[in-house]
Amino acid sequence: MLTADEIRARLRAVRDRIDAAARRAGRAPESIRLVLASKTQPPEAIRAAYDAGAREFGENYVQEAVAKRDALGNLADLRWHLIGHLQSNKVKLAAAAFAMIQTLDSETLAAALARAHKVPPLPVLIEINLGGEASKHGVAPEAATRLIDAARSLVDVRGLMAIPPPGETAEDSRRWFVGLRELRDRLARASGLALSDLSMGMTDDFEVAIEEGATIVRVGRAVFGERLR
Repeated sequence: MLTADEIRARLRAVRDRIDAAARRAGRAPESIRLVLASKTQPPEAIRAAYDAGAREFGENYVQEAVAKRDALGNLADLRWHLIGHLQSNKVKLAAAAFAMIQTLDSETLAAALARAHKVPPLPVLIEINLGGEASKHGVAPEAATRLIDAARSLVDVRGLMAIPPPGETAEDSRRWFVGLRELRDRLARASGLALSDLSMGMTDDFEVAIEEGATIVRVGRAVFGERLR
């Protein structure tokens, strides 16, 4: 684990890069939310980032997030995002633990979340499998309209999330980010929903994602260093 001072310095550097990317795109830096991907990081690392001003953290596994929340004393202003696949048997725990589910990919999960978190409806993002990769979850772009129509009365659909296929450089991700933004625009027009959130971009490509319209970037390694296991 990095020291608290190292985490603070790295977090500051990431924020500076977010600000610069936003300005290049003619956007307000405060319009981009930084969610720190904290998978495998111990509560002490999360606390160091929290003390440095971070408030939003993303976890891949429900039980890992719950354990960390408990270890941190359930800080009132800390917001957890689920950024990994949600299993149906973890829905009740997830609905209680997370401020946003970024990986909704079925009507069945939407209905289960609605039963577990009725009022207010739980904020979610629809996960899109942009590249049709068998190794990734998410719905195909052409299936997104149907899922939004089915889910909109059950949960609070805020926008879209995606992880693009791997590339050799950050620029390789640009076309996928453009594609997600354009899909969001079409879905917003068709559904009448704002779909204002676009969660795209991680440590290796978040600046390109911001240039193409990301409102949420999920950054882990650039702040915390390599995963610990």
